[in-house]
Amino acid sequence: MLINDSNNKKHQLTALKLSVVTLLSLLFLQACTPSAGKPLQRYQHSVEGSYAGDISNDGKWSVISSIHHGLSVWDLEKNALTYQWAQQQNSSDNLVLAIDISDTNSHALTASRENFALWNMKTGKSEGYWKVRESNIRDIAISNDGDYLLIGKGNGTVVHVTVDTGRRLEFLGHKEKINTVDMMPNGRVAMSGGNDFIAYVWDTHSGQVVYQFNHTSRVSKVALDPKGRFAFSADSMKSAHIWDLKTGNLITKLKGTKRHEVFSSVRFSPDGKTLVTGAASSKVSVWDISTGKRTASWHVTPKEAKRPTGAVVYSVAFSDNNTLLTESSSGYAELWQIPQPQ
Repeated sequence: MLINDSNNKKHQLTALKLSVVTLLSLLFLQACTPSAGKPLQRYQHSVEGSYAGDISNDGKWSVISSIHHGLSVWDLEKNALTYQWAQQQNSSDNLVLAIDISDTNSHALTASRENFALWNMKTGKSEGYWKVRESNIRDIAISNDGDYLLIGKGNGTVVHVTVDTGRRLEFLGHKEKINTVDMMPNGRVAMSGGNDFIAYVWDTHSGQVVYQFNHTSRVSKVALDPKGRFAFSADSMKSAHIWDLKTGNLITKLKGTKRHEVFSSVRFSPDGKTLVTGAASSKVSVWDISTGKRTASWHVTPKEAKRPTGAVVYSVAFSDNNTLLTESSSGYAELWQIPQPQ
């Protein structure tokens, strides 16, 4: 009996030691794992949230739309309000709901459901204002120097506009509503996705299809790498793809995506190794382009309110190799440390 008690005490002591070692190991791992739960910096760009926003590709400028401030242009390096524009925001039906800044930061394109306007980022002046016919505006894109504009519409048409000449080319490949468009900085190649489950890459001079990417549900987001290396397409049923823009071949599918993770913003890293996405669920994710694996994720700050609220991530951009900028519907611009894989 004494021998059994002694053995039990030894076993208990051994188990206790193992528990302590395990706990210390877990604490050590947690301490070594970088946390992206809190931003490095946070700036309020609108008091009660915003309706649209875009950050320039180099992370230096952002343009946001809000009901109290109209269109606001921010110098992100100084966090300084540079311009305030008005796009005839007289009613809730005419709010600016889409914004795109050119790759060179020379111009910005803004659109409500009924009209779109071209702005000079250097002078702060408007260079054109147009009203659409027949259907509402769903998404927009702009080329360098504001030479070309791309307008995706609810009737399935995508219109490519040459500003200097007024030339309009209508791409009629889609059979249903357009949800998303993008364009290369030189304006020669466009990408569009719609409710017909198809994403097209097409030539803006001829209107000819270059690639067709089929999905199993409506295409909710497309994006082109400004350097011409990649294309991105995602649908509403958690399927997201990265394509080789030179060959049209699939590079990878994003792994571990969920149905509610509808992407609202996409950005390719300058070195071509990383993709960053923002979602309507406030989630920001970092992906390895070669493997499709998610290497980090976190949530942007929601709008301050008495009840819990979410936030749509309107735009994401690389500030440098280690930090990211976000603009969200909460009205905040935030700077984040990118966690490095262990």
